[in-house]
Amino acid sequence: MAAETAAGDEGGHWPRAVVLVVDDEPGMRHFLEKAIAPRVARVLTAGSAEEAEALLRQHHVDLLLLDIALPGKNGIALLKDLRAQGIGSEVVLITAFADLDTAIEALRAGAGDMLLKPFRVTQVLGATRHALERARLRRENWVMRRELLQRTPPADGLVGSSIAIKGLQAALHRVATVDSTVLLTGESGTGKELAAMALHRLSPHASAPFVPVNCATAQPAQLEAELFGTGGSEGLFVVAQGGTLFLDEVGELPPALQAALLRVLEDRRVRPVGSERDIPVDVRIVAATNRPLADDVTSGRFRADLFYRLQVVEIKLPPLRAHKEDIPDLVAHFVETLAPRLGVPPIEVTADEMGFLRQYDWPGNVRELRNLIERSLIVGALNVSALYQSLPRPSAVKRTVVEGAPTDLHTLEKQHILAVLASVQGDKTQAAELLGISRRTLERRVAEWGQQG
Repeated sequence: MAAETAAGDEGGHWPRAVVLVVDDEPGMRHFLEKAIAPRVARVLTAGSAEEAEALLRQHHVDLLLLDIALPGKNGIALLKDLRAQGIGSEVVLITAFADLDTAIEALRAGAGDMLLKPFRVTQVLGATRHALERARLRRENWVMRRELLQRTPPADGLVGSSIAIKGLQAALHRVATVDSTVLLTGESGTGKELAAMALHRLSPHASAPFVPVNCATAQPAQLEAELFGTGGSEGLFVVAQGGTLFLDEVGELPPALQAALLRVLEDRRVRPVGSERDIPVDVRIVAATNRPLADDVTSGRFRADLFYRLQVVEIKLPPLRAHKEDIPDLVAHFVETLAPRLGVPPIEVTADEMGFLRQYDWPGNVRELRNLIERSLIVGALNVSALYQSLPRPSAVKRTVVEGAPTDLHTLEKQHILAVLASVQGDKTQAAELLGISRRTLERRVAEWGQQG
């Protein structure tokens, strides 16, 4: 939804907003519909609370113009029910008999404004403008809390000119124009969230929210409430209305949430926790995984029907070792963007140092390279030992770097990972974070070398 005010038009236009008018008087419904319809995407009308509830089961609504004096269930009772079910649409109440007690009750129920009959068209448009502006600001504030507005990747979010990156860019540009569900696959640290943001920015819905959620970081009950909402708060599906919901590490979803997600993909509706009513949603789903979901389907860990729903389009992100020719561009980009953010001067990377970076296999991919540049900016220089010295290292490792870096890439990678593990006393979670890889990837590498712990 966009609350855009046209020049010279105090009423404003909201080309994506849907408004529901609820009034038992046909003449009032017609008056409100005629005043608002030219300025919004759609106006729905209902003559009772029951008709309004039926429409809300079928449509996402940004704003209700709701008469208090309705036959049967009155407007305030309907508003209380909607809030209890997790429907957070803006509401402007309409009444011919306003008093202080009614106003207080309306505010407590969740109304944003009240209109006193009789009113003029300008009053209706003013209340509509303020309500839709509140909705826009609420979403913007949520996005700012997630620090999305501070993310400024270049162009389509990808850096490099290698064949691998050009192929990825072409795939993202081609898929961004359609609303199909996309599954991003690739190792940890390859930039799957950046690719998801590129899909969003290149899509026709770039002005709508981009909402990321990591499916591996929360307990199932917490994640369910975060995704679908509760009686007291909107879920991320609703927050992302009209935009993109990015489900990172989707393979970590427990079975119950896999079933719930499948239902959303099939019905385009969500049901808040504890509610008996569904909320229509218009959201593009982009999911990501760092492991083969097909193997999880075979083992019974992941639902086959959900896998095929997510895999309408699959885009695989290449590991950094497959496009090492992009390392100089990536280093320059990270120095340019991180130095001002950290408040430090940029560093120079010599040809010898760049050659060393291009030898290394980067098990943590682009994320590990970014972490290296950030640490180097803080200390003011980059050299071959920087890979080994993000924290105090055993002296043997330091001597290896000074006397000559190993030329065998597998040996180089092994020494680096084991040095990081030693520096944190074997804490694999902390080591994986420093390396920019998942703990599962780290454990697999260590197991391959016959290490225990």
